[in-house]
Amino acid sequence: MFQSFDMYMKDMVQPMRDELTNLGIKELLTPEEVEEALTQSKGTALVVVNSVCGCAAGQCRPGVAKALQHDTVPDHLFTVFAGQEKEATAKAREYFAPYPPSSPSIALMKDGELVHFIERHQIEDRSADAIAAELTAAFDQHCK
Repeated sequence: MFQSFDMYMKDMVQPMRDELTNLGIKELLTPEEVEEALTQSKGTALVVVNSVCGCAAGQCRPGVAKALQHDTVPDHLFTVFAGQEKEATAKAREYFAPYPPSSPSIALMKDGELVHFIERHQIEDRSADAIAAELTAAFDQHCK
């Protein structure tokens, strides 16, 4: 029974994963992948903490998609999925201090250091366009 529920959940979240991976964003599925990606990626890296909630679907993922159409974008694009790859998500969150865990959320890193962070409470009540505008301003500032 638990096995079939687990497979059902994987089928349910796959379209949510695809929204980001179809943009060229690489999924980080293990703590080791997160550590390697965030410590060895020179330049800038966008890290999207994906989630199944409505604000991820309505604002976060569409906002990221719009922002990535900008002329200036990060060198590397990554995602972890909260509630799915729990250990990988926990590892990614270690790099987002002093911010508390937040899903969804969006981090911009430069040479392994956090330079911009958008928490869930900054996503929930904003439009995808507003999130994209904030991200593109951060890209212009940090991704040169």
